[in-house]
Amino acid sequence: MTAKAKLTLTALISSLIYFALVISGAGGLRAFISRPAYVVMGIVLLVATVMSPFTQGNISPGEREDRSNRWVLAVFGVVGLAIGYFPAFADRKEFWTIDGDTIRWIGVALFIIGAVLRMWPVFVLGRRFSGLVAIQPGHTLVTTGIYHRVRNPSYLGLLVNSVGWSLGFRSGVGLLLTALLIPPLIARINSEERLLHSQFGAEYEAYHSRTSRLIPGLY
Repeated sequence: MTAKAKLTLTALISSLIYFALVISGAGGLRAFISRPAYVVMGIVLLVATVMSPFTQGNISPGEREDRSNRWVLAVFGVVGLAIGYFPAFADRKEFWTIDGDTIRWIGVALFIIGAVLRMWPVFVLGRRFSGLVAIQPGHTLVTTGIYHRVRNPSYLGLLVNSVGWSLGFRSGVGLLLTALLIPPLIARINSEERLLHSQFGAEYEAYHSRTSRLIPGLY
């Protein structure tokens, strides 16, 4: 099996597990599809899963990798699975929920925006996009387009996506779990920026000095 096929299979299995957790938390398939906001978020997840094989993203260590950062992937995995189950479960049980369907649809909108921000850089970077913190063969620094003002748009997308998902279930638990993503996310960003600085030197310093990490003008 090729590396691409393995990655596609992994993405498919992960998505199926995630869907199973969400549906279980919601109280079954019938309960899940009874709420339009849930259905829209499920469709967005399905579209992202279908799009995955058409990207050139990979999990290759490339020419040089910061292996000390791999622990972040495990944390993302555990917290991600928790975000899959507990917001839906808490919504069903009316535990620590934020009242109103308006909140649900604000969440859906943020979830879609986050998904776009998450996937767009994968297509822009192509083979340079890796699930590992690594320099790929022929790696060049992208500083235009979606990277013009923000150095980590995909990670911004991850946070917006997770906040949107939580609000889609009106879930305070989900927002708390999203907050737990921030420390490992910052650790990963620090690792990536050190690696890019060591690879591109003054070019990266100039880019770093005129851009924000996640939120333009703020951080």
